[in-house]
Amino acid sequence: MLTLFADWFTYTLLRLPKGHLITEAIHFFVYDIPKIYLLLVVIVFVVAMLRTWIPAEKIKRLLVHRHQFIGNILAASLGIFTPFCTCSAIPMFIGFVESGVPLGVTFSFLVASPMINEVAMVLLWGLFGARVALLYVGVGLLIAIVSGVIITQLHMEKYVEDYVYMIKVGAAAGDAPMTFKDRVVASWRYVGEIFRKVAPWVAVGVAIGAFIHGYAPENFLARYAGRDNPFAVLIAVAIGIPLYSNAEGVIPVVQALWAKGLPLGTTLAFMMAVTGLSMPEMIILRRVLKPRLLATFIGVVGVGILIVGYFFNWVL
Repeated sequence: MLTLFADWFTYTLLRLPKGHLITEAIHFFVYDIPKIYLLLVVIVFVVAMLRTWIPAEKIKRLLVHRHQFIGNILAASLGIFTPFCTCSAIPMFIGFVESGVPLGVTFSFLVASPMINEVAMVLLWGLFGARVALLYVGVGLLIAIVSGVIITQLHMEKYVEDYVYMIKVGAAAGDAPMTFKDRVVASWRYVGEIFRKVAPWVAVGVAIGAFIHGYAPENFLARYAGRDNPFAVLIAVAIGIPLYSNAEGVIPVVQALWAKGLPLGTTLAFMMAVTGLSMPEMIILRRVLKPRLLATFIGVVGVGILIVGYFFNWVL
């Protein structure tokens, strides 16, 4: 149905000739926008409903596990079902630290939260297939868990800004029991808030992806980030870090790059760099982390992304 709509809009309504670059770019944009927005609304609503049954205080207690490695796994897994960007993940990070959750465990959450979430997983599944979606989620979780374990072993608690430990978290919301109707209303309100925040970034990402899809020469990416270039992953990560987008916004760009011949490992590394190590994210993190811990975070996550990129380029 979306293909028919995109065909009608591009070829009938706009009367654009088939085969032209601008035509292909517009067709790509018109096809992807409603598909991604529909997935976004449905998945956010379902996850928001689930969250109404899980109090935040219970999540915090769950993460303080006597076997800390299990805490890292749980925190990284929790990151899949949390907000879409570092801006909204950092308040939870602060709450975890103040509540006594080990620093390494909180970092596993902080790495996973912007890099992977339920919407990104569904969008990757829809655009690239189950294999790529599960692969991205798996390596993202691995990076988050290992990063948290390394931070734990380095004992860097003193490099968190002092005010973070002095913040007092208020009583948990939701003391009064919610009816099913209350949960539905709250979930739709959350969908509206998230959609307003995310939709512009998705549109920008799809527009860039459409431009790349329609205009980028096929041999351009093969020359600068192709499988034969030993620095391809490093170049992709270096380009991705200055950019800023959530996973939903960058997926259409990644789709267009992959369609133009970028290897899978390089593609995943670019996406992880944009979502997990972007420059705006580092600026925000500097508000809660001292320079030494921030530099350690960048180094550990960056090396992990490079290893993942080169490994999957090698085996696939």
